[in-house]
Amino acid sequence: MSNNGGGESSVRITIDGFSFKSVEMNVADSAVAMNNLLGSEGDSQRTLYPYVTGTSVVGIKYKDGILLAADMGGSYGSTLRYKTVERLKPVGKHSIIGASGEISDFQEIMRYLDELILVDNMWDDGNSFGPKEVHNYLTRVMYNRRNKFNPLWNSLVLGGVKNGQKYLGTVSMIGVHYEDNHVATGFGNHLARPILRDEWHENLSFEEGVKLLEKCMRVLLYRDRSAVNKLQIAKITEEGVTISPPYSLKTFWNFAAFENPTAGAVGSW
Repeated sequence: MSNNGGGESSVRITIDGFSFKSVEMNVADSAVAMNNLLGSEGDSQRTLYPYVTGTSVVGIKYKDGILLAADMGGSYGSTLRYKTVERLKPVGKHSIIGASGEISDFQEIMRYLDELILVDNMWDDGNSFGPKEVHNYLTRVMYNRRNKFNPLWNSLVLGGVKNGQKYLGTVSMIGVHYEDNHVATGFGNHLARPILRDEWHENLSFEEGVKLLEKCMRVLLYRDRSAVNKLQIAKITEEGVTISPPYSLKTFWNFAAFENPTAGAVGSW
């Protein structure tokens, strides 16, 4: 045995007249090698706090299907940093999803759903997942991650149409879920749902549904500092999914309450 001074030792081995040189690593080197092999586990990361987030998603049923609306803002902390974030995505043939919350976690959820739809398509049995099945899957995913104290920081809206049946549901980051004729996440739960309770009806036409969603999104734009005046509206019917190009709403900022919001408040400037 010999030592080359670099922390390695070599051993000369003779087998059937042939001589071999075997190099042995010292303990420190072997530990480094083991850490490299296990690096994929040791370096794995998870979302501890939401960093880049999207705000409200609003969804309604209308006469022919489902409509979803979301703006394209992505807030980095309290800074509205990104303005081209798409938060409405199709899922398979019959469903569409919208997400509030952490954008990277939404991307992870979409990876789950892409794998789910791919495996479903590989069966090639003439059947495909409908919105109810996808929504049930998402409730299990969110609740499972919550139980591991490793939640996906999103609130989701899932809508779709299959065999003439309209479906619209939501699920929170801890797995709380329900189905309704209109749903909303984030600030939309507080500011848009009252409007929808007053004005929604089951025979809404497409044009009426879009106007109702635009009214909700305008209120959110006025009152939610994380909202941006650039939105998309998605429609899903038996024929499939259509997502509109981004567009802006007409706004009016000269309301008296906007010009002097603290007028009359005790102790205000």
